[in-house]
Amino acid sequence: MENKQMLEGLLPTTVLAEEAAASITDGDTFDHNNSASSSSVTFAVIFSTLVAMSGEYAYGNAVGYSSPAKTGIMEGLGLSLAEYAVFGSAMTLGGTLGAVFSGKIADLVGRRVVMGISEVFCIIGWLAIALSKDALWLDLGRFLVGCGSGVLVYVVPVYVVEITTKNIRGAFTSLTTVMICFGKALMFVIGSLINWRTSALIGAIPCVLQLLGVFFIPESPRWLAKTNRMKEFEAALQCLRGKSADISQESADITEYTEYLKQISDGGILNLFQRRYINPLIVGTGLMLLREFVGLNGFSFYTSVIFESAGFPSTVGSIAVAVLETLAATMGVLFIDKSGRRPLLLISAAGTCLACVITGLSFFLQVFSKSRPYRVSPFLLVFQLSFFISMNNYLP
Repeated sequence: MENKQMLEGLLPTTVLAEEAAASITDGDTFDHNNSASSSSVTFAVIFSTLVAMSGEYAYGNAVGYSSPAKTGIMEGLGLSLAEYAVFGSAMTLGGTLGAVFSGKIADLVGRRVVMGISEVFCIIGWLAIALSKDALWLDLGRFLVGCGSGVLVYVVPVYVVEITTKNIRGAFTSLTTVMICFGKALMFVIGSLINWRTSALIGAIPCVLQLLGVFFIPESPRWLAKTNRMKEFEAALQCLRGKSADISQESADITEYTEYLKQISDGGILNLFQRRYINPLIVGTGLMLLREFVGLNGFSFYTSVIFESAGFPSTVGSIAVAVLETLAATMGVLFIDKSGRRPLLLISAAGTCLACVITGLSFFLQVFSKSRPYRVSPFLLVFQLSFFISMNNYLP
């Protein structure tokens, strides 16, 4: 009943709006596909998902690159700590810029094209880093990688959602977090063992693979329907579901749902600021904003520095973090639907908070003593484990 009232505030009173309200209230968003279409996982869906997910893996590589490469870059290019800090933050600036325009660009030219363009930025960025002779080219390369990654983080999950049927959508989209963590973890390990220029070239490999792969995957059927390219829409849907699959029902559902979305967009974003939506709006945006202030990126970019400051071998620490991140992300994906998001989020937040407080106090007290905070190292690992169990997985 509450969902239906919310929809009535957003949509004009039409037959389509009433059907949409009933459908969403029942937990089905115009995607009640027939069994022939929704029960099969075709090669096209698997291949397209893997191509798309290579972008998330590439993003994980980019996040995990700066920490193990710090010593080599500073010594090789003669950078000061402040200059290296600029390099570390350049990706965040580029990612912010890419994220701002990602939605508009993806709606304008399509999901597949955007993935290809983003990877061009990433490839150029990685090459600039690998071949850099001074801080300017290094920072520019990192910035370009950030721009491409900022777009990929948005468009890849959207593409996967739009090509999969509802019975497999959750499992396929959950791979996003796992691939990011795996890419980050592998770069931690590789970067700790080889030269920073070689690591940059390795970081470009998944970008090249995705750039080549987008030429062999279909465009999102939902985007094609949204842009009224109906012949291409049906061809892409048929390709994804298989030549012998009956797509008539799913095709009708997508077309109907596209019309429903157009009616929602007519109301504008200002509808969100009605009194009835204040609580969910505060909770949703609050969770997303507060999560960004936890400090994960700072820890990821300077993992080796933190471990060295704690008197712990940076290589061993980076590898331990890599393993724990992957395990925690996998555990979160496996348990989030069984235990619920709220309990896992509470556990994750409590563990992250405890680890941050103890780590901060240990380094603060180091000022008053000559000894290094050796015992803080386990709490650095607790921070990673706690964060990736839930805080990196939940969708507000």
